[in-house]
Amino acid sequence: MTRMPRLYSTVLLLAGLLGLGHAQAATHRIFVTNEKGDSVSVIDGKTLKVEQTVAIGRRPRGIGRSPDGREIYVALGEENQIAVLDPKTLQVSRKFAAGKDPEAFAVHPNGHLYLSNEDDAKATVIDPKTGQIVAEIEVGLEPEGVAISPDGKRVVVTSESANMLHLIAVPGHTVEANILVGKRPRAAIFAPDGKTLYASCEIGGDIKRIDIASRKVVREVSLTDDKAKPKDLLLGRDGKKLYVAGGRADQVFVLDSKTLAIQKRIPVGKRVWGLALSGDGARLFTTDGASNQVSVIDLAKEAVIARIPVGELPWGVVVDD
Repeated sequence: MTRMPRLYSTVLLLAGLLGLGHAQAATHRIFVTNEKGDSVSVIDGKTLKVEQTVAIGRRPRGIGRSPDGREIYVALGEENQIAVLDPKTLQVSRKFAAGKDPEAFAVHPNGHLYLSNEDDAKATVIDPKTGQIVAEIEVGLEPEGVAISPDGKRVVVTSESANMLHLIAVPGHTVEANILVGKRPRAAIFAPDGKTLYASCEIGGDIKRIDIASRKVVREVSLTDDKAKPKDLLLGRDGKKLYVAGGRADQVFVLDSKTLAIQKRIPVGKRVWGLALSGDGARLFTTDGASNQVSVIDLAKEAVIARIPVGELPWGVVVDD
C-alpha cells in the first residue's frame, strides 16, 4: 500500500474540515416580502423587531432560502426576475430572469428553484447559481403553489383555473398525474413521509388530503367560515398538526393532519396569507396582508404573542433558522 505524504494528507483533512460549500451559520432572521412596498422587511428573530427594510424590486411575493443558507430568493412579479439577497449583509447580490410573472416557488434540496409562471401556464426550473433554465413544464392555467417532496423525487404545482394539482417527476420533469381537487387550489404541502399531500382550495374554502399512490383525494374538510379563503399550509415539526392561513377569515386554523378535524382557530391580523415555522418548531409566523403586520404564534399556547409592523401588503415569509 502506498502511504500518503503527511503534508498532503493534512491539507486534505483541513479542506474537509473547512468544508467549501458547507451550510452558513443561520442569522435567525425572519424575511418578509412586502408586495406593495417593493421591499423585504428583515426581523430579528430574538427581539422580534424590524432591523432593516431592504428595497428589493417591483411586486415581491414568493420567497425562499437556499439549502446552504447562503442566499434568500425573492420572486419579483413585475420584473420577471428573482432577486438574490445575502441574509448576513442584507445586500442584493444579483437578479436573474425567471419567466413571465413569477409568483410562488420552492427550493429543491439540490438548490434548483421550481417556480410557477402564472401568465404562461407553466412551471420553470432554474439553477440559481447560473440563472440558467433547466426545464420548462406545461401545466394548467394560472399555476401558483409549488411543493417538493421530502426525498426530492416529486414536485407538485397547483393550477388555480384548472382546479388541479400537477404531480411532476424529478429529475425527468414529466407530469405523472393531474389530480382534480376543489375550486382554485392555492398552496400544497407534502407530509414528512412523502406519501400524503395537502392542498388548500380558496373558492371552496376547504382543505384536501391526497394519497400519492392512488392520486386521489381521500379526505376533505370545509373550514366552515364564509370568509375563509385558505392560502398557505404548514405542518408542525411532528407532522401531527396542519396549520392553514385562513385568508379573509383573519384566523389560522389548526387541523388534525390525519382526520382534518378543526382543533383550534387562532385570531391574527387581516387577510392572513403566508406562514413560516421557526427552526425549533415552537413559533409560527404569519403575514397579515391587510394589517401590514406579521403575527407571531406560540404553538404550545396556540396564541399570538407578538404583532410586528412591516411594509405594505406583506405576502411571503421565510425564516433563516
